[in-house]
Amino acid sequence: MLIGLWLSILLGERVPAGTWSLAPLVALTVPLWLVLLALVVGYWLRRSWRVALLPAAGLLLAWGQVERGLPLHVFRASSLVPGAWQADSAAALSTKHQAPGTKPLRLLSANVRIFNVYPQLRKLDPTAPAKAIAWLAASPADVLCLQEFYQEPAGTHSRDGELYRVADRLGPGSGRHGFVSKSLVNSAGAEFGLAIFSRYPIVGRGEISFGRLTQNHAMWVDVAGPGRGDTVRIFNTHLQSMSLDEGDIVAAGSSRTGFRRKGRGLLRRFVRGAAVRAWQADTLVANLRRSPYPVLLAGDLNDLPYSYAYSQLANELQNAWATVGFGPGNTYHGRLPPLLRIDQQFAGPRWQVLSCRVHTEIPYADHYPVEGLYALRKK
Repeated sequence: MLIGLWLSILLGERVPAGTWSLAPLVALTVPLWLVLLALVVGYWLRRSWRVALLPAAGLLLAWGQVERGLPLHVFRASSLVPGAWQADSAAALSTKHQAPGTKPLRLLSANVRIFNVYPQLRKLDPTAPAKAIAWLAASPADVLCLQEFYQEPAGTHSRDGELYRVADRLGPGSGRHGFVSKSLVNSAGAEFGLAIFSRYPIVGRGEISFGRLTQNHAMWVDVAGPGRGDTVRIFNTHLQSMSLDEGDIVAAGSSRTGFRRKGRGLLRRFVRGAAVRAWQADTLVANLRRSPYPVLLAGDLNDLPYSYAYSQLANELQNAWATVGFGPGNTYHGRLPPLLRIDQQFAGPRWQVLSCRVHTEIPYADHYPVEGLYALRKK
């Protein structure tokens, strides 16, 4: 069992799917091994504590893996309670590790699903686009990192054209500077891509294409803050989609016939997506290493905490939820089981992660927004 666990960790997290196609599938077994190991420990503790020592030692050695998928920071659980957020912020102001004259930086990231611009996306709630945009505009966050961003041009003749002048609402309209990285402009002039909006001045910006500029790419901005004389670099990314249709997954899991019809195709698409995400993560890490400033990264990784893509980023940066969160922290809002944390925030070593929460009360897209609070440490 212990051998199986360590092989799964080594292969799943260190071998990209492009090198061995089964690696991402092996990675999916890591949480199963951990659960089985915990059950074995519990079984033997009631019979012979001496026998329980070996699996308990294995579980202890693998505790870093446990905290990737199920962090148990009980004493930081206040980060999950909306009313405690202001208290966390106040405590951050007095942290002894914080650089002088620096205040905490609040970062909000979300996959906004093009603000449900198409009728089929908003049929359950026609008011969802207006609610989502208003909520983001009113957010106290210093920086917004948005994936699947959508923006209509000035003078548009569509019925909701003014509503979808989103860069105006989230930029100057809410006291922020903005940078929109367009991956597609349709025939009507509407823009699709990524966006960052910051209350601090943007003094540098750039794009990272993964071969060619598509919806799946990355962008960065340098902002003058959060303290006097500080400059920090913030990355926003959207990695390759899993390309797995929810209906196909439900069908494959509901019956043997459904698995025969849909299972093989789902596995092929999952492996292909994992291979692309592995290469994209390597490209992103190379850019992170070149940053001359302290780094924050947010985005939709479309991958789980036991994947190669997540591991490459976690080797360079600290994951906010794994550092201070409690529970699975699921960010996917759809028909699949509510244990998928695919939207992440990471912070470089200069940052102290103060709080992280998932806004499960904001159901306007198929991803929940993630909000992190960070303090820049003394040099």
